[in-house]
Amino acid sequence: MKALVFSVILNLCTVYALAQSGTENAIDEISKASQTVNTLQCDFVQTKKLKMLNDAMVSKGKMWCSQPDRLRWEYLEPYSSAFILNKGKLLLKKGKRSNVISVNRSKMLKEMTRIMIPPALGKCLMDKKDFFVSVETKDNIHILELLPLSKELKQMYTKIILYYDRRQSIVTKVEMREKNGDNTTIELTSIKKNMAINESVYALKE
Repeated sequence: MKALVFSVILNLCTVYALAQSGTENAIDEISKASQTVNTLQCDFVQTKKLKMLNDAMVSKGKMWCSQPDRLRWEYLEPYSSAFILNKGKLLLKKGKRSNVISVNRSKMLKEMTRIMIPPALGKCLMDKKDFFVSVETKDNIHILELLPLSKELKQMYTKIILYYDRRQSIVTKVEMREKNGDNTTIELTSIKKNMAINESVYALKE
């Protein structure tokens, strides 16, 4: 009986060790590949499912990002708005109104930039202090489940799921499960990597 119990425990430990090894290998792969993505531009569709209203809001727009920390996230439908990250400053724009703040003042936008900019994602996964990461691989897709560890992140999310395309070396889909029961899904299309982007895209004065 003791031998059987020991055998079961040993098998479970082996399975866990293999899973951890697979996760570490995937994170290492993503971290290295992310450093090769200097610029990224694409279209996106964002679907936000609201728990209280039992409804979904669909928005469409465009994204540009460049190493190491420049990002423009622009909504075109159904309403026009944008946020632009450049050197730690964040421009929030809605219609004719705009406001520049430090990115640290918006926790949700800060986390969003960390998972959408390829080099920042690599650092985020390697850091291990904000998320517990597990990885499942299906064909050419790494599915990363990020469970928040810090108190601030736990107040916003229950989990974040990233779909990483190994052929393109980028995240092509994000699911954000929010603490209030709302779910947001972002899917990237028409992806272009390492093409020149005019610096005016990231201007903080428009």
